[in-house]
Amino acid sequence: MGWKFFADRGGTFTDFIAITPDHQILTHKLLSQNPERYSDAIVHGIREILALSTDAPLPSDQIDVIKIGTTVGTNALLERKGDRVVLVITQGFKDALRIGYQNRPNIFAQEIILPELLYERVVEIEERYDAQGNELIPIKVEKTKEDLQQIYQTGIRSCAIVLMHSYRYPNHEKQVAQIAQEIGFTQISVSHQISPLMKLISRGDTTVVDAYISPLLRRYVDQVTNQLNQFPNKPIPLMFMQSNGGLINAENFQGKDSLLSGPAGGIVGAVQTSLSAGFGKIITFDMGGTSTDVAHYKGEYERQFETAIAGVRMRVPMMAIHTVAAGGSSILHFKNNRYQVGPDSAGADPGPASYRRGGPLCITDANLLLGKIQPAYFPNVFGLRGDLALDATIVQEKFAQFAQQIQTQTGSVCTPETVAAGFIEIAVENMANAIKKISVQRGYDVADYTLVCFGGAGGQHACLIAKKLGINAIFIHPYAGVLSAYGIGLADLRAVKQCSIEQILTLEIISNLKTVIAELTKQAQQDIQVNSQTALSQTKNCQILIKLGLKYQGTDSTLTVNFQEDPAVMRSAFEQEHQLRYGFKQSQKALVIDSLTVEVIQPVDIPEEPIIQRSRSTPPQPIGQTRIFTQNQWEETPIFKREDLEPEDCLIGPAIIVEKIGTIIIEPDWKAELTAKNHLILTNLSN
Repeated sequence: MGWKFFADRGGTFTDFIAITPDHQILTHKLLSQNPERYSDAIVHGIREILALSTDAPLPSDQIDVIKIGTTVGTNALLERKGDRVVLVITQGFKDALRIGYQNRPNIFAQEIILPELLYERVVEIEERYDAQGNELIPIKVEKTKEDLQQIYQTGIRSCAIVLMHSYRYPNHEKQVAQIAQEIGFTQISVSHQISPLMKLISRGDTTVVDAYISPLLRRYVDQVTNQLNQFPNKPIPLMFMQSNGGLINAENFQGKDSLLSGPAGGIVGAVQTSLSAGFGKIITFDMGGTSTDVAHYKGEYERQFETAIAGVRMRVPMMAIHTVAAGGSSILHFKNNRYQVGPDSAGADPGPASYRRGGPLCITDANLLLGKIQPAYFPNVFGLRGDLALDATIVQEKFAQFAQQIQTQTGSVCTPETVAAGFIEIAVENMANAIKKISVQRGYDVADYTLVCFGGAGGQHACLIAKKLGINAIFIHPYAGVLSAYGIGLADLRAVKQCSIEQILTLEIISNLKTVIAELTKQAQQDIQVNSQTALSQTKNCQILIKLGLKYQGTDSTLTVNFQEDPAVMRSAFEQEHQLRYGFKQSQKALVIDSLTVEVIQPVDIPEEPIIQRSRSTPPQPIGQTRIFTQNQWEETPIFKREDLEPEDCLIGPAIIVEKIGTIIIEPDWKAELTAKNHLILTNLSN
């Protein structure tokens, strides 16, 4: 039995959960980027946990597995820093992906700014199948070789192949892929493997994203692997978190599955710990350094199969997560006589002003000025040597200048603390609106839900968010500050397979569906078998989830229901969801099966949470006293260490609870109670 490491490499911080050989759990946190001190945060963090020197090789014989969630793919897409790509597409469709669906998200925008294309060159292939699978025009092999060779000579090594009707008739794509491989392209993404569903545009966009990101991701995986595996005879098993909430071994990690790698771990961690605490209906609230991720859970993980990230359409199964650019490193602006938070972020380098790297004022700095972050209890990981505390002096100076600037521009008298509080209010409004989009706007009453708060900055804002939304209960796990990393450790092995159906839902089609289900299940189980060889943990029997994407005939709004052998049962489930989502149903219309999804899950063993006993009869004693600015005034506020709290302890706000991996603010009119599992439950006293 050796060490296990679970790491979430976020935009600002990299979080770690380490399980020791004797089953103790350690937490650790460091900046994702600190080029003066280390080249890779994950490898360096593991060295710090094991108390190794900077250049010491990792003892591979003492490490059972390393599981990672990473934003490398997401950042490459956001910053447009992927590899050069050539798009290979059927002749006559050269501009199809550029034209897209002509969607106008902002209908009143006078200037439409199209997102930058991810592919650099286009090669049109003279070929064609019709929709029934008849070959109309065969591939002209020599012409295709000549065209791709010319592209190869320009230095492009990544190829996205998207041909008409290939989701069902892939022979031509296979031929082109073989030619590209013989020429020497190192990344070949073919659409019938990446997104085997109807709609050329969605399938093409997803394939291009995979070709754009996968080479960068592969280099990152290889870099980490090379640093980890310095003893070839005993390589360290390495796994990555996918956007769908499942783990996969490093060799099979693809660009298309990497975009929500870290946030998906947070959802898994929030759900598993909430179920342990007895909460079945939750809103997850993950506030990190760069962004805030929110999600809805009511009995099963919610997935979205079509989404847009950084202006790019994607169609792959991924956790239904809504992200807003409001994190601890979101930059504060005063423009056009109004307060603005983000969307730009200072990240980890330079980070907020208090990080001692010359950064701008950010949300973290506002909380520092308001007393809601105490430098004495915050990790000392700043400065050139990474051993200094947050810089409160520079924050006070900059907010004083900010207040003077605002007063000069508007004529309104303001103080540094009212300015900081104003920015916090804007950030809270942005985050509350994000939660409304995945709950209230979809017909759910958030008053019935528990807010599960995590992420490094989540505990500083949880009460404010909950009050804004009318949520009366908040759940904070002892590993909330690193819950995404913890969730990566709790994640199952998952394989998702999809295919397009496009037939009317009738009783007669059920037998055909069963045949397709059996084939997809076999493929998914084979994927699980390959990846489980790396998991090195005891596993239970696989679970199989089968879902159909249904839509009314003549419409394009697809809803997902569980597969049943009785079509009437599936129709009833579809119409119930349609009524909830859109406010009406059309019982006279036929239902069309858009797609079939089979998911095979191999659960990993989830460790039992220890029960702690109460050892004293007196209330907890604060370790210090401070003032926080809340509800437009300064309040005397006690500071408690979370490790000093015991079951049945009850704190009435205002109060601050500090721990190694986060700070929790108990606002006035809220109380916090600790359970026997070391869970903090916050309750609104004003209702």
